[in-house]
Amino acid sequence: MDSVIYEIKDKIAYVTINRPHALNACDQPTYNRLAEVWQDFRDNDDAWIAIITGMGERAFCAGSDIKLNFSAVPRTSEAFDHQRKGDLVRGLEIWKPIIAAINGHANGGGLEIALACDIRVASENAQFGLGEVKIGLLPGGGGTQRLPRAVSLCNALWMLYTGDRIDAQEAYRIGLVNRVVPLPELMLTAEAMARKILESGPLAVRAIKQAAIKGLSMPLEDGLRLEQNLFRMLRITEDRGEGTKAFAEKRKPQWKAE
Repeated sequence: MDSVIYEIKDKIAYVTINRPHALNACDQPTYNRLAEVWQDFRDNDDAWIAIITGMGERAFCAGSDIKLNFSAVPRTSEAFDHQRKGDLVRGLEIWKPIIAAINGHANGGGLEIALACDIRVASENAQFGLGEVKIGLLPGGGGTQRLPRAVSLCNALWMLYTGDRIDAQEAYRIGLVNRVVPLPELMLTAEAMARKILESGPLAVRAIKQAAIKGLSMPLEDGLRLEQNLFRMLRITEDRGEGTKAFAEKRKPQWKAE
């Protein structure tokens, strides 16, 4: 059984963590496969946007499979860094948009995967938490960095200090997720959002993501300079010409990502 199901349909890449017997907790082969999938998505011209979810109704991803991962892994920081390098949460830049469709538990590394996505949609039964502090660790997949960027610092620190979980409505209240929907509507909602984004110029969407994400760690002057450089790049693309022409002709653009 494949631990990650990956398929591309109509420019949407569907990524499904497929370990429902373990609440979609990831062992090392699953993390390795996810890294391969994200690299393919980044480089695949047929995929313009991705949706990641978990198999079944109980969990998006319950984090790392602690028993398997920690028993088999050499206890050195270098070994741990090597295991995760190049995946979505660490070391891999992807400027295409990614939507997390969160069905149930999103804990530990599962929440870190969701935090590395651009848009988060949750089912009503979703739960969120970073519980590493309860076993004497801190989140090692970007949790301490992305959570304070996604919600207010006080809310982020409470979750990080206590390891307590919050439900979907609380996640929506603090701005951790964009929407909360009934479980049967989760993928339909994520797909509708993906198709809405596909109506926009794909190169422009990627440039916007790059400007916004990189700009967060830049002084304003440097961020404005990056924005202008990307603006000039977009002006000479075929898509920009098509977009202008389609607007004048009152029709939908036929994007090529060129």
